[in-house]
Amino acid sequence: MSGTGSLYQELILDLSRHPRAKGLHDGADASSHQVNPTCGDEVTVQLHLDGDVVRAVRWDGEGCAISQASASILAELAPGLTLDDLGSRIALFRTAMRSKGRIEPDEELLGDAVALGGVSKYTARVKCAMLPWVAAEDALAHRAA
Repeated sequence: MSGTGSLYQELILDLSRHPRAKGLHDGADASSHQVNPTCGDEVTVQLHLDGDVVRAVRWDGEGCAISQASASILAELAPGLTLDDLGSRIALFRTAMRSKGRIEPDEELLGDAVALGGVSKYTARVKCAMLPWVAAEDALAHRAA
């Protein structure tokens, strides 16, 4: 494995062992619970907003290291983004995950999500990485206006 791949693997393992922003809080402006029926991973993502800006993302769930790390990455990336920007980042991440390794996530726009780029080569694991992002997207779509 390359040095970069090894660093990314360590980041994923660290985030799964020491999750960021895990634990739901009262007062969420939007939330969504999603389950990956293939493997049983599940996650609830909450969006806490100030108008159309994400103040915080909180999450809780159970699953593999990839889904847990992905939730932490999303929770660290989203604060400060507008809802439109968050939607754009979700779309960019989905494009990279569906690329089967041909498109690397853009580090400038997706931050530590680049660590999940290699997952796109493994179709069964893409759903694991996407689960929290799908939950955030669903929360955005169904939030009270």
